[in-house]
Amino acid sequence: MQHVKVPQDRIGVVIGDGGETMREIERRAEVRLDIDSESGSVAIDSVGDPVTGLAAPDIVRAIGRGFKPEVALSLLDNDMRMFDLIDIGEATRNKNDMKRQKGRLIGENGRTRQLMEELSGAHVVIYGSTLGIIGQPEEVETVRRAVGMILDGAPHGAVYSYLERKHNELSRGAQLSGSTEDF
Repeated sequence: MQHVKVPQDRIGVVIGDGGETMREIERRAEVRLDIDSESGSVAIDSVGDPVTGLAAPDIVRAIGRGFKPEVALSLLDNDMRMFDLIDIGEATRNKNDMKRQKGRLIGENGRTRQLMEELSGAHVVIYGSTLGIIGQPEEVETVRRAVGMILDGAPHGAVYSYLERKHNELSRGAQLSGSTEDF
């Protein structure tokens, strides 16, 4: 049995309309969820395939950190898909710095966060003092590196160039592995 703490304002999203999301997580991840909506504590008990059940804590954590349930459930779509969390607070000195860095990560009208998603292929959510990423390992690593560059003060142009370069590498790699030619 594992326990995951979910912020109070996200507990309802984990439960879903009439318990719909909770039942979907239980069904697809082969687990039982015991949700204490007062404390935000979610107990996760594997009842089926233990390997499938291993994704359940990350699914609950991802929803708790701002991801839509269907995006969080995509962690079950393939073995390589992963959830990663970056604590923005570790890279900031105080509340004002936190606000400034979150602003830089989101970008004007959400453009920076949107470009991180579009060019990496990963899903990116900024919630509270964290930035969450769901994707394949190379997609997650690309976003992690771009976030590091922004937090270190790199100009947005340099970060966008890096993302473009990685996007081209990743899409070239996908084309090569998708090739059906015989050699």
